[in-house]
Parts: sequence; structure tokens; C-alpha cells
Amino acid sequence: MVESRQAQLDLIFHALSDPTRRAIVQSLTRRERSVSELAEPFGISLAAVSKHVKVLERARLVQRERRGSFSYLRLRSDSLLTAQQWIDKHRTLWDERLDNLKNLLEKE
Repeated sequence: MVESRQAQLDLIFHALSDPTRRAIVQSLTRRERSVSELAEPFGISLAAVSKHVKVLERARLVQRERRGSFSYLRLRSDSLLTAQQWIDKHRTLWDERLDNLKNLLEKE
């Protein structure tokens, strides 16, 4: 379980490491969109957007639904929640360490 969770986190953070993919995720927070709609603001080919979408799908950040000849994408917030939980856990750890360091320095 731990390894699969770690692998999932690796996929999520890899997917979010690219600015185009982050922009796609941001765009999908408002509503679902077709692949062609996602490509418009970037001025890149549908093939390039499709490659980005595949990375997001592997990370389970987006879900694709075929309707006729079009693919529509929606955000999967559960994967973002997985990343948020990891960040929160580590933020708490670092906050505690920084508080301890602050207290130590104030005593000196």
C-alpha cells in the first residue's frame, strides 16, 4: 500500500511539474472541457495537448469521457486530495521543527 501510494504521489507531482499541465488542471477546475478547448489558449497542437493529457490521466488527475468523436476531460479531485494530504503532513512536520528552532534561538 505504501509503495503504491508513493508511486501515485510520484506520478501526481511529475504531472504537476509542467506549467502546461498545471494550466490544464487549472482550466478544468471551472468545468469539464474537450481536448480541443484545452489546446486553444496554448497555441500547441492537439497531439501535444493529448500527450499532456495522457500524463495527467496516468496520475489520475483527469478523467476522459468519449462522446461521439470528442473527448471531454474532467478533474479528479481525489488525486489532488492525495497530494494535499502529503503536503499537509510535511508542512506540519516542518512547522513543528521551525517552531522548535525559533524557541531555541529565543532562549539564547
